Amino acid sequence: MAIANNLPTNPDDVKQFFDKFFEHEVTFPSNQIDAVVGFFLKNEFDLESARSTSIVLLNQARLDNVNVFDLIDSLKKLNSIQLSQVVAQILNSYREKTSLLGYRVPPIADNYDSRNILV
Repeated sequence: MAIANNLPTNPDDVKQFFDKFFEHEVTFPSNQIDAVVGFFLKNEFDLESARSTSIVLLNQARLDNVNVFDLIDSLKKLNSIQLSQVVAQILNSYREKTSLLGYRVPPIADNYDSRNILV
């Protein structure tokens, strides 16, 4: 029985694949990295979350040709809940489609009849 996967079957192809794995370097100016990481640290992200989110944000800003400092200024206007939602949407765009980050907003019961309905 053959197992379906996306790995090369030829040993030389496997060696070539992993030899090139660390060749792609992404570089950003240190002031941009410090500013974005500092922004997330100030908004109560832990260090690793701030770093990983910052790299994703810097990559997206580069792809969209957006100034990172303008992006940070626009994020400063958001409250913590809105910032979490924006970060979740940005991170979801970089994740596999089989796994997504999410959040649940509980429904608000406005009328008298809904008090007897279990959700």
